[in-house]
Amino acid sequence: MVVVRSDVVTRPFGMTVLDGPEYLRDGVEDGGVMVDGQVLDHAKTERGVPETMPNSGSSRREFLRGLGLAVSALAIAPEKLAVAMDAPGRKPNIVIILSDDVGYGDLTCYGGIHVNTPHIDGLAKSGLRLTNAHSDAATCTPSRYAMLTGNYAWRHDGVQILPGDAKSLIEPGQTTIASVLKSAGYATGLVGKWHIGLGDGSIDWNGDIKPGPCELGFDDAFFFAATADRVPTVYIHDHRVVNLDPKDPIRVSYETKIGTEPTGREDPELLKMKLSEGHDGTIVDGISRIGYMTGGKSALWKDETIAQTFTNKACEFIEEHKDEPFLLYFTPSDIHVPHAPADQFAGRSQCGIRCDTITQLDWCVGRVMETLQNSGVADNTLVIFTSDNGPVVNDGYDDNSVELLGTHKPAGILRGGKYSIYEGGTRMPFITHWRGHIEPGVSEALISQVDLLRSLASLVHQPVPTDGAPDSLDESRVLLGTSKNGREMLVEEADVLAIRTIRWKLIDRSQRPGAHPSPMFKPKPLTPQQEARHRAIEQLFMPGEIDYPTAPLELYDLIDDPSETKNVAELHPEIVERLRQKLAELRTQGHS
Repeated sequence: MVVVRSDVVTRPFGMTVLDGPEYLRDGVEDGGVMVDGQVLDHAKTERGVPETMPNSGSSRREFLRGLGLAVSALAIAPEKLAVAMDAPGRKPNIVIILSDDVGYGDLTCYGGIHVNTPHIDGLAKSGLRLTNAHSDAATCTPSRYAMLTGNYAWRHDGVQILPGDAKSLIEPGQTTIASVLKSAGYATGLVGKWHIGLGDGSIDWNGDIKPGPCELGFDDAFFFAATADRVPTVYIHDHRVVNLDPKDPIRVSYETKIGTEPTGREDPELLKMKLSEGHDGTIVDGISRIGYMTGGKSALWKDETIAQTFTNKACEFIEEHKDEPFLLYFTPSDIHVPHAPADQFAGRSQCGIRCDTITQLDWCVGRVMETLQNSGVADNTLVIFTSDNGPVVNDGYDDNSVELLGTHKPAGILRGGKYSIYEGGTRMPFITHWRGHIEPGVSEALISQVDLLRSLASLVHQPVPTDGAPDSLDESRVLLGTSKNGREMLVEEADVLAIRTIRWKLIDRSQRPGAHPSPMFKPKPLTPQQEARHRAIEQLFMPGEIDYPTAPLELYDLIDDPSETKNVAELHPEIVERLRQKLAELRTQGHS
């Protein structure tokens, strides 16, 4: 049996980790990890998702809405929902923790093995663990865009993984979670990774960088522009690079090498982390990045302290705004590459350096929860933990993540991972926690991160602009655990689109993201040698992935086949046609 104990967590950065802090009293116990009310014994199960999958019974949601009888959905603790949503002067604080590249099977509370996540597990055990929650896309930029705006990213051209100098994808004045909650009287803060673009197409890194988060509803923003493996490798506070020496100006290029700084391609002997593919641009802190930069030496970060820096800033925001309602959008860099955990976590896990960063992420969550408790606001704070997209093991650096992964399965039993249209790409860990308001439990309701905007607006009684959040649905009762009925369907995005209901999922490879999608590229047949190399690269990204065949149309019964191993499109042509028509309708009408 895997036993996760809160009293064996490393005490990093001088912090005292409490042995069973108050916010975990109903959470992880010394006896083991509870999943669906039972102690998880990994000798008896290798499943990464619950044995019981959502059934295909028809949803009463639209019926109830049409009759105006939504109150009937409050069968579970209705008085708590009333307190949460209707009591005057009691707007809850909201903390959204959006982790990076964390898969469905990467946490102990979701069946992960050889990982140490007691703080996140505690949230799950004393809160609500959703098992059918999805990001909009299988990569970070589109999924983050969709979550913040309530708008499917695939409706727009160019919403894809961005370079660090890309222009802002969100226009000033566009509705966001932050702008809606700011209108409701909330102090709004961003801490962490951004990666939705900055500026209007030409960024001066040595002056004011705008538009950015502060033009999109955030009062305070401490972040970096893109990802830890992309330049510029500097922090930004509101509009300015932190600790920048004006005598050493920053220049950035994603086209050609600039400056005289060493690069991974030209100077591999200087690397402290070897490369597996790409990432051979400017070397910063012994790690080569995507892109080139020069200057800004006093502002460069150290990778091993990114988690500490962001977490400290998140806790400072809580402490500064504890006497007013606040939104904290906390987006840790972990567990995105490069995997560079602090010394306190390096080498501590049973499944390699990638899992070390999972432990570090868990510590970040623990610090935030402890700060809420110490600030006296834990009882009036809704905490949401999730991830931006599915897992990837080797994403450009040769850090032995594949070799040391062992039997840990980042996506659990789900097929695919980051970049993939299969469930492992978009089905996310998703936990809601609000002590005294959310009953501990598990929900199989179908929900999307794109629903957060209208759900949070509903929670605080704030109207959403009529032209805002066209794809966001009010699923506040699902988040609070007072309804088991979520969405009837949603759309998933990778390099192609899929539409799924509670039971059925259709992948239509003729459907591409974008308002003006490019035609599907039809590659030439591969030689046996090329095919072997292609499979080897796939195994680097997601080792253990079975090479299932693909087809132009793929239909899966997710109740009987959650791993998407059996394409049943030919057996159910009527379902294929119905879902194709619904996807076409969603694309045409411009809203959900």
